[in-house]
Amino acid sequence: MKDRVSIDLKDGVADVRLIRADKMNALDPAMFEGIIEAGARLADMKGLRCVVLSGEGKAFCAGLDMASFAAMNQGDAAVPGSRDLTKRTHGIANRPQQCAWLWRELPVPVIAAVHGVAFGGGFQIALGPDIRYATADTRFSVMEIKWGLVPDLAGTQLMRHLAREDVVRELTYTGRIFNGTEAQQMGFVTRVVDDPRAAAFETAREIASKSPDAMRANKRLLNAAVATDAASGLMMESVEQQKLIGSPNQLEAIMSNLQKRAANYRD
Repeated sequence: MKDRVSIDLKDGVADVRLIRADKMNALDPAMFEGIIEAGARLADMKGLRCVVLSGEGKAFCAGLDMASFAAMNQGDAAVPGSRDLTKRTHGIANRPQQCAWLWRELPVPVIAAVHGVAFGGGFQIALGPDIRYATADTRFSVMEIKWGLVPDLAGTQLMRHLAREDVVRELTYTGRIFNGTEAQQMGFVTRVVDDPRAAAFETAREIASKSPDAMRANKRLLNAAVATDAASGLMMESVEQQKLIGSPNQLEAIMSNLQKRAANYRD
């Protein structure tokens, strides 16, 4: 993992970076493995309250690298464990899908800071986090159609909750490149900013200053809301709220606000 993904935890915020800058953080087998390993580490990390995901160098992630396409052309597996893509290796996901889906499954909010390009698999990985900040000139593409493929890093499941169906279809069918401003108008980008990493860390610090119990409950509820019926969703709200009311961290939220001081929450 160390030569593909780095993690630095400070004050509850994990700075997760794709560090294959010389290849625009393109996805090779080692990068797939590094992202999945990073996700597993984050899932068990004590004191974690928020994650910022970004790419070093000129780009967030340029998608699958050319050597992997060559391996695919020769009948080899481009990604370890991808020869039988129907095999579920990580819950409901296969190994490639886990690289994007794991950000949804992490118990804390994840913010993607996107710049340069996010093509193909890189675009899909950027859709896994809860929030996305990008520059106006960042270039995006559902590029799989160029190579005769479909967006299979959970792309169809992530895109459909962010943009209109006809927009998703147009981008998937054509593979056209669009910029950060258009991505924000479509719903794929939360905010267009000059410095996505700086904006992401500002939001992350704000998130980390809130009750970690309430924050994790919020993520569970919002994840469930896209796939559950109203009755089940309303009951989930009640269950989560009942667990929070009167808990140590909820009482600390009340007292810190009344006393106008920084809260001291327990992780």
